[in-house]
Amino acid sequence: MTNNDPQSPDPQIINPKQQPIRSFVRRQGRMTAGQNRAMQTLWPVFGIPLQQSLVDWPKEFGREAPLVVEIGFGMGTSLIEQALAEPHLNFVGIEVHTPGVGSCLIDIEQSQIKNLRLINDDAIKALDWMFADNAMQRVQLYFPDPWHKKRHNKRRIVKTEFVETIHHKLIEGGLFHMATDWQPYAENMLEVMKEAKGFKNQAEDNRYVPRPDFRPVTKFEKRGQRLGHGIWDLIFEKI
Repeated sequence: MTNNDPQSPDPQIINPKQQPIRSFVRRQGRMTAGQNRAMQTLWPVFGIPLQQSLVDWPKEFGREAPLVVEIGFGMGTSLIEQALAEPHLNFVGIEVHTPGVGSCLIDIEQSQIKNLRLINDDAIKALDWMFADNAMQRVQLYFPDPWHKKRHNKRRIVKTEFVETIHHKLIEGGLFHMATDWQPYAENMLEVMKEAKGFKNQAEDNRYVPRPDFRPVTKFEKRGQRLGHGIWDLIFEKI
């Protein structure tokens, strides 16, 4: 079972030198009353605890449908918008920060969404353990932490091992879609994907693509645009 208590110690704590480098830090913050209520009442319905076994996703959703997985959905606003806009798809959102999961659960209830499930834990473990190979239509990674300081670059999630995992999980013709507002990270993503085997860049110039219609513009993104920040989208197809 996933530990949703923000005050509880991380169950992986043993010897820090033995721990893998993580792409995230658990900044749980305080839960609102509504988020706490959602975790108590809605999580059992829409939440999937981390487990070391494959999930039968068609059984979980009660139907067969293409599977879209989003890694790091934040507060879930754009994920909710996508689930509403594409009801023919099954969506799974993975987010380590519990307040964001609570907020997303509230929106699921208010919007009466049926095609979305949430995982509140480490995406790397969830991908490895809970999803079969050749199962995903699309994997989404929107605005991951850029870890912009050079000494922190090693924490970036987009690296060779992660991309290999994504390749295994996607169906043939499936898409890996990334977006960032940090140009050095966009360039780093592009370099990693150029070296990755079994992917084809969907950009005409083999660099970046325009924002596709299925990716909503987030509040974070709108704020960045007002400040003159650029946005870079990358879409790679499994071949």
